[in-house]
Amino acid sequence: MFALIWLIDTLIGLYIWLLIGSAILSWLVAFNVVNTSNRFVYIIGDFLYRVTEPALRPIRRVLPNLGGLDISPVLLILLLLFLQNLLLRDLAPALLRGA
Repeated sequence: MFALIWLIDTLIGLYIWLLIGSAILSWLVAFNVVNTSNRFVYIIGDFLYRVTEPALRPIRRVLPNLGGLDISPVLLILLLLFLQNLLLRDLAPALLRGA
């Protein structure tokens, strides 16, 4: 059971880093620091978009339009950190104690 909890915790942590990477890359593209006509940058950006957009889209639908400011990654990261803490501090001790 501990291995499953560790796996879920690791996947949540990796997804948080992917969200941060996606946000940073979008800022770099917006400020013309990197160019998406570069094939490597395009591949990385496309991968990050495909991985993060399915989770961000429902949040963006609910949030009001704030102009050019997109806070959906921040809200998703906060939600994932909440789930991570819930898993590690509440569910894991209860599951391990019951076993």
